[in-house]
Amino acid sequence: MPPAKKRTRTRSYDSAKIRAAVLTQFGTVREAVRALTDEQLALPAQLGDWTVRELAAHIAMTVESVSRNIEREAPSKAELSLLDLLSASASRADDIAAGTRDLARSNPDLDALYARTQERIATHLATTPDTRLLATPVGAISLGDYLVTRTVELVVHTDDLNRAVGLDIPYDRQALAACTRLLADALADRAPGASTEVRVPPFAVVQCIEGPRHTRGTPPNVVETDPLTWIRLATGRTTWAAELAAAHVSASGERADLSGVLPLMG
Repeated sequence: MPPAKKRTRTRSYDSAKIRAAVLTQFGTVREAVRALTDEQLALPAQLGDWTVRELAAHIAMTVESVSRNIEREAPSKAELSLLDLLSASASRADDIAAGTRDLARSNPDLDALYARTQERIATHLATTPDTRLLATPVGAISLGDYLVTRTVELVVHTDDLNRAVGLDIPYDRQALAACTRLLADALADRAPGASTEVRVPPFAVVQCIEGPRHTRGTPPNVVETDPLTWIRLATGRTTWAAELAAAHVSASGERADLSGVLPLMG
């Protein structure tokens, strides 16, 4: 029997900063969505056959899930970690897509949808502790951990909106940092080891890939990129070959090729 996989140690996140980041990033997206024209909302979102309207509805749905899960009966014990939830979510892609289309059809006034969503999550977060367990469709997880995963949803889809419509919606720094770090930890969990160091300044450094472990000085295998390029690679928005060719990624060493383990989700 092969040895059990050693799970990446989950880093801790500052609760107040994560809560503020979720609310701030959603509010920023709301302002951008409010200004979109019907023609812009009808554009392809470059995510399968979704339109920008459906992408905007999906962003609201990912944030509304916080309120919806808080309002469900609390489970008795946690079943998922942060990394578990990231990997489990992919199994619900079809249900999520169907729910997104239904939400977009039933809410032609997107700003009204965003206003309700914003008010509900702010109200719930004002009175609900991080330790409250949520019964998500894929398993029980604490509110504190669930909110960290919302930074991934918000940052990834803010980037999707920017690229689809040619916008420049800003990223809350704490949301961008949490998203970058969680996806970097997911890489270390997917490809455990210490032969390769992946650097995403200024937010994350992780070691991964089986092979000789370095003990001092510069490691023999190093990958470095910026946060948005890393997030696009990790979520399948772009490819390793394309970003390497564009010089958005630097990779040195024989074990510095991550194409075999990317994307991590998408």
